[in-house]
Amino acid sequence: MLWITWLVVAVGVLAAVALGLAVYGNARWAESTRKLLTLLEATRLVPTASHYDARELEGLPAPIQRYFRAVLKDGQRLITAATVEHTGTFNVSQAGEQWKSFTSQQRVVTRRPGFLWDARLEIVPGLAVRVHDAYIDGEGMLRVAVLGLFAMADLHGPGDIAQGELMRFFAEAAWYPTALLPSQGVRWEAVDDHSAKATLADGILSVTMLFSFNDASLLESVRVEARGATIGKRIVMIPWEARLSSYQERNGMRIPLTGEASWLPPQGRRPYWRGTITSLAYEFCD
Repeated sequence: MLWITWLVVAVGVLAAVALGLAVYGNARWAESTRKLLTLLEATRLVPTASHYDARELEGLPAPIQRYFRAVLKDGQRLITAATVEHTGTFNVSQAGEQWKSFTSQQRVVTRRPGFLWDARLEIVPGLAVRVHDAYIDGEGMLRVAVLGLFAMADLHGPGDIAQGELMRFFAEAAWYPTALLPSQGVRWEAVDDHSAKATLADGILSVTMLFSFNDASLLESVRVEARGATIGKRIVMIPWEARLSSYQERNGMRIPLTGEASWLPPQGRRPYWRGTITSLAYEFCD
């Protein structure tokens, strides 16, 4: 029966090693998150205005005027930052359907635009993958690491990765809708009675996306014809769309609490992110 004793010892040692790696990985990841948040906060600009004035809607395309009247009240304080918590599922397969649960916390600053998404995916019981997805100081970043230690992806810098992350910020701006106002640097161009193109510039980067609205004048989708998808170690340009729904009132504003992000390759729509906001805290101009 000696082999049973050795088996128990081996299992105990493996469990202790796994626990030690998890604890160490969590500590390393927390420190990395803290440093990125410090960088993000350092990019914040002094607000040039403090409140939304409905007179700035004059001359905007009709669907945009209706949208702001549906989600904002005249005099609404402008959002300077937000902390968002999500829960949902993420498809980790590039070819099939392997949806895994995630929880995340996202920190956003509206000017200069930037965010850090800090997520935890449960791949199998006891084995977590950590994700940092960010746009900070004009650069994009995507880091994926098992247990927060062993990197599966590590992309960062200007160029396509930065542009893709700025697109994400722009598409998610319905969560902090004062960031979509012309006074906050967004340029709107008419398309039809239910959609308009919007352009946001940050430094040398500029992104233009198609915003579409439903019959209630609420934003229901944001689309771009080319966004960088990470495939292996390459970035491939593919059409992309975010869908938004389940609007509720928060701090006097109407915002969507659920969303879905999808790639739109020629073979058909491929959703990869489905999430729900579980907590949302704003910071406003004084």
